[in-house]
Amino acid sequence: MGPYYIPRNVNDEGRILFIFTGKSMITTTVGAVIGVLLYTLFKALGWTVVGIIAIALFAFIGYTIGTFKIPETNAFEITRKTGGQNIDDVIIRGIKFRMKKGRIYVYDKEETKDE
Repeated sequence: MGPYYIPRNVNDEGRILFIFTGKSMITTTVGAVIGVLLYTLFKALGWTVVGIIAIALFAFIGYTIGTFKIPETNAFEITRKTGGQNIDDVIIRGIKFRMKKGRIYVYDKEETKDE
């Protein structure tokens, strides 16, 4: 009797608690931390419920940024140019573009024919 292959479904093995990938867990945590900072501010003002809503809202925004992609549609200029790309990748590229003060460097390598 020899060894044989057992098929296995390996999709979604990198997920945590069924809905979180590593990246979405990190962005959700960052969003929740921002929400907790706002919660402490609102709690000091006596608005505890508003602080709890801020935690949930910022955690949801973080989850959305880490999970979803920009839809492909021609309705808007931003979706025409970035459709199908992850939201966090687009945000990071936008931040890098702003840090370089709007400059884009294109390196052109020309090939010459030696005849």
